[in-house]
Amino acid sequence: SYLVILLGCLAGVTPLEVMLGTAVLARWRRLLLALVPGLALGVGWDAYAVHAGEWHFAARYVLGVRIGGLPMEEICFFLVIPTCAVFTLEAVRRRRPEWRLGDEPQAERE
Repeated sequence: SYLVILLGCLAGVTPLEVMLGTAVLARWRRLLLALVPGLALGVGWDAYAVHAGEWHFAARYVLGVRIGGLPMEEICFFLVIPTCAVFTLEAVRRRRPEWRLGDEPQAERE
């Protein structure tokens, strides 16, 4: 099911928090700033597409819990996948500190 795949994604990257000390969860405000735009756009787009009849979700892959007309799993998708991306990015940043992203504090760039 859709939810199992999302849980698998989280299970794959969450250990990075402990193993590499990515501190993603400790910087939850920063994580939220990364998640909210994609969540708003993604859910809005999907809600429009479902309402317009352009998109649907197969009942056999979702639990049936709907929020605002969308399956719970679809809303979770817009939270889980970007969170996994942030975990991965921060893990790479930990392993390769010389790779600059441009959001480092000024003192770190010099």
